[in-house]
Amino acid sequence: MPEIRPLHPLFAAEVVGLDLSRLDAALAETCFDLFDRYAVCVFRDSGLDDAAHVAFSRLFGELEHAPHIRGAQPRFPFPELFDAGNLDAEGNIRMAERSRLFNKGNQQWHTDSSFRPERSSYSLLLAHLTPPSGADTQFADMRAAYRELPDALRDRIQGLEAEHSIWHSRQLAGYPEPTEVELSLIPGAVQPLVLQHPRTGNPNLYLAKHASHIVGMPREEGGDLLSELIDFATQPRFVYSHQWREGDLVVWDNRCTMHRATPFEDTVYPRDMRRTTVRDRPLGDPSVAARA
Repeated sequence: MPEIRPLHPLFAAEVVGLDLSRLDAALAETCFDLFDRYAVCVFRDSGLDDAAHVAFSRLFGELEHAPHIRGAQPRFPFPELFDAGNLDAEGNIRMAERSRLFNKGNQQWHTDSSFRPERSSYSLLLAHLTPPSGADTQFADMRAAYRELPDALRDRIQGLEAEHSIWHSRQLAGYPEPTEVELSLIPGAVQPLVLQHPRTGNPNLYLAKHASHIVGMPREEGGDLLSELIDFATQPRFVYSHQWREGDLVVWDNRCTMHRATPFEDTVYPRDMRRTTVRDRPLGDPSVAARA
């Protein structure tokens, strides 16, 4: 059994001594249990290259493909890898303002792929190159936040749904009006404010700055409610901040956490981060990739 080192009183743990190259059902079940318990798991010195990163991620289900704009040169040979860094295909720091503003949106609290009709379950982010300071990732435990909500507020949000769009959160960060191509690639989705976790059965807050408004509620009133919930869920007592080292693999459950990046000097220091994202499908779904 691996050694578990808790990183926060409520959630998040470093996992030591687990062989991530084993790629069998036993490894998958061990990891599922860890994800259910801690929601955020840190594997230091993972030793994974791109192929191994993708292979390990497939243990947990079918992977999303990163959106690709025609004519743009992808950085990676694997379509399952999302670029979460600030480098171009030649390895140079991206200086284009549009690209930098898009990445700046990651500094807002969010949940990966909440803007897709088919949500994501797990994200697996691997650090290849990190700046000397800044660029931490903060995580919020949405299980504990839901449990600690005042009764009246918990009752108020039952059954409510919110409209999620990545372009809403990006424009909050200063990104310009999205193009028709961008809108067609990622159009948006409606999600519940309270999400029952498919494995544990526990209810969790399901929030993000991607959420623009609450369905059926005046936009200002709905926006105020969303802000109130996010402010409550991101109190320091619910938050773990991860300081990255090269080789770190951090896995988190998007159905019961939020996260955000913290700033760094992105025009000075390179940052190479690569993410896989698992689709949220039942384990018995025949479309889920075989875990072997």
